[in-house]
Amino acid sequence: MDKIQNAANYVTDSVKGATHGASKEANKEVAKDSNASLGTRASAGKDALGDKVDEKKSNTSASVNKEAAKH
Repeated sequence: MDKIQNAANYVTDSVKGATHGASKEANKEVAKDSNASLGTRASAGKDALGDKVDEKKSNTSASVNKEAAKH
């Protein structure tokens, strides 16, 4: 039963990691947009950093769950 739960968690965390990665890239583009206001660019830069941290957490958790599902 633990293997099934670990496999499900792996899939969930992988999807979360991909979502955070996409959000990070979108925020990076807004942060680079010279047509956006300084406040918008700063906020997007901050959000991109947060997304990067969340992406790393999700990907690390996915890796742990993947290994646990193998055993």
